[in-house]
Parts: sequence; structure tokens; C-alpha cells
Amino acid sequence: MTTIHNRTGVAVHPNPEEPIRVLVAEDQAAVRSGLVLILRSAPGIEVVGEATDGEEAVARARALRPDVVLMDVQMPRLDGVSATRQVVAEGLADVLVLTTFDLDEYVFGALRAGAAGFLLKDSDAARLVEAVRTVARGEGLIAPAVTRRLIAEFARSGAGTVADPAVLAALTPREREVLGCLGRGMSNAQIATHLTMAEATVKTHVSRLLGKLDLRSRVQAAVLAQELGV
Repeated sequence: MTTIHNRTGVAVHPNPEEPIRVLVAEDQAAVRSGLVLILRSAPGIEVVGEATDGEEAVARARALRPDVVLMDVQMPRLDGVSATRQVVAEGLADVLVLTTFDLDEYVFGALRAGAAGFLLKDSDAARLVEAVRTVARGEGLIAPAVTRRLIAEFARSGAGTVADPAVLAALTPREREVLGCLGRGMSNAQIATHLTMAEATVKTHVSRLLGKLDLRSRVQAAVLAQELGV
């Protein structure tokens, strides 16, 4: 399956009838095998490759062009944050980061690197599968246990650069409303209901505002919304 990318370079799964192609990057063999087993047993998901460290994850993402890379943050040779930065910068795939702790420097680093989603390693199989599907649809995801707390802490800690309110001038009033919803951790479906618009229209607004604000993921947009109080 050929992966297409939106204007911000983020991979988008083009056809929901085709399987979601996933690359699993995890250095612990037992954990990696468990993740692969769960994903391979899920309908509509195909594990196209595995990687044991960050360098291999980047190389395999370049070769295989998966829809989603499931990326552990703590890996040898090249850590998951640095690997995420390369994968996202090259527009190779969306990255769903696996982390042991809900708030740590690795998660903050992955936010800056443009990860599309975050999931705790102790999440159950159903949540893992749904997280992969959510990210493949182009919707960012943070584990429910960390969503608003992580975004607020990231903004409050100064882990990111100080946002200039002037950047909002490029947005239409509707795009600002959508940005505010992203800051509250809403999905596309929730935004559509809240703003009384079609979900496809929400996706268009999200893509446009990411392009205008030069952001790589809706999670970064959520952080910006928190920082600016949108």
C-alpha cells in the first residue's frame, strides 16, 4: 500500500479498507513479541517489520514506509525521541510512542519531535489496537491517563519554546475554534459534534491550521493552544 502525506508531511492512511501497516520498534525481545502478537491478531492491522533500536527503526521506516511506527522511547544506539524526530521530519510515518512513565523528559522530547500519539506500556491490548487505528486515521492520541495533565505540564514547565500569540493571526475564526478544541484533547468526532460540522470538515481545518502554524502533529497544536490559552 502506498502511504500518502498531508501538507505538513504527516503520513495519512489513505484507504480504510486496506490494512494499517505498522513497524514495531522495541529493544526488549519479549515486549516486542507481545506487541507484535497483539497487533497481528487485530483485524485490519499488518505488522510489516520490527526494529530493535532507534537506528534500525529509522532505516526500516525509510525502507518499508509504514503507516504507523510504534516506538519505544528508551532504546540503544539511537533513542526513541531522536528516532521519532527523524521519522517525522522525513514524513515517513506517524509515530505512536510507548512510554513507561506518564510524565517524564522522554515524553516532552517526543512532543517536540512531533510524535502523533502516546501510550503507556501498561495499556491493555484493546487500547493498544485502538491507539494504532486512531493515529492511522490522522488523529493524535495521548493515553487517557495523561491527556490534559501532560499537555498542561508541558506548557507550564517551559519544555517547549514560548509561543507568540501573533501566530494566531494566520488562522480563520473557525480554525481558532478547532485549535481550542484540540487543546482540550478532543477527537475529530468530538470536535464535529461540539462545533456542529462534518467530521471531514474538521479534518480539513486541522490540516490547514497545522500547515499555517508549521506544526507536525495535532498534539503539538494542543500544546500551543494550552500555552496561548485558546
